[in-house]
Amino acid sequence: MIPAVRQAYNAAFTDARYAAFMRDLTKTMYWPVDFRVAESPFFLDEQAAGELVRAADDIIAQLSTPAFRQHAKTAIPKGLEVPKENPFPEFLCVDFALCKDDRPDGQASGKILPQLIELQGFPTVACWQVLLAQAYRHHFPEIPAGFTTYFGGLDEEGYLSALREAMLGEFMPENVVLLEIEPAKQKTAVDFACTHSYLGVRPMCVTKVVKRGRQLFYFSGGREVPIHRVFNRVIFDELLRKKPAMKFSFHDDLDVQWAGHPNWYFRISKHTLPFLQSPYVPECHFVSQLRKIPTDLENYVCKPLYSFAGLGVDITPTKESIAAIPNPAEWLLQRKVAYAPIMETPDGPAKVEVRLIFAGDGSQMPKLVNNLARLTKGAMHGVDFNKGRTWVGASCAFHPAVRDL
Repeated sequence: MIPAVRQAYNAAFTDARYAAFMRDLTKTMYWPVDFRVAESPFFLDEQAAGELVRAADDIIAQLSTPAFRQHAKTAIPKGLEVPKENPFPEFLCVDFALCKDDRPDGQASGKILPQLIELQGFPTVACWQVLLAQAYRHHFPEIPAGFTTYFGGLDEEGYLSALREAMLGEFMPENVVLLEIEPAKQKTAVDFACTHSYLGVRPMCVTKVVKRGRQLFYFSGGREVPIHRVFNRVIFDELLRKKPAMKFSFHDDLDVQWAGHPNWYFRISKHTLPFLQSPYVPECHFVSQLRKIPTDLENYVCKPLYSFAGLGVDITPTKESIAAIPNPAEWLLQRKVAYAPIMETPDGPAKVEVRLIFAGDGSQMPKLVNNLARLTKGAMHGVDFNKGRTWVGASCAFHPAVRDL
């Protein structure tokens, strides 16, 4: 994206520096990194960063309308609604593939056009991104000093302040927990440790929480500590699948605030995709609402509404496989996007997906604050599609620090 910066970085890169980078990442927190981290960040030029911001603004504007509220009423599966829903989500993630902006005449413009892949009214590895950006800068000084991963004029301190407001609200850290199922065993455990380190919010397994009347507590140092606010990282798919031995239910009428209310996990999700109309959003339909199956199915992907991390996605649907879907109202048919192989690496170009990270106080739609990037050379952004490859995996996107981005 910025040839001079990319060339300088690639020329200075060594396997020894990457090994030192990974040692620091693994040892800094009490839980290690359990996923592949890419050898490099991605460098967005000002035009591409601005295009991502415009795409985000377009989608946020649509999510703020009464029409979207009406659409989202049917998003939550029966029996999974949680009481005391917040007016707005404190957290939002929006994933864009970076694609070439081809003109109608078939000629490439040379510009990048973000294309929406998925979105979720749910938090992501927000604190891990702080540690990751710090580590890249420390081990690879070729990253220009005037570049940042943050948006809205934020620096690291301002970003952590925004996260603190979204997670803790008005409460002290000891009365707020990061709720998860066996957090130490999750792939994102290092982010939970980062959240504890940077913000004081401790990871807590759902089985360690007790209920007294309408209140929740956890034990620490031989005493019961009241929980006033829950930073929710529990994925409902996993909760239903694992059925952990909990002493409370998400569906109880609890005297607790949610930082990221569970209902928003469904309301802003794959269910949202058919609602959105934008040059940044590929064509998408509920399978149940298809008038006819497209003849060019090789250009589409079929996705289940209620799955996580790409589970169940059919990248080669057929008329027969679509016709055999038993619950078509819970599946989407979405036009594929062509990721641009835009990041030069020593063993061939990588494709890039950028997740925009939003946070807020729940009084309005959250604001764009940071990003993460995922680099791939396979058919999809998953471990199974990138085995044995280098310069792929978790990353972040640095861009020129323009205050209005």
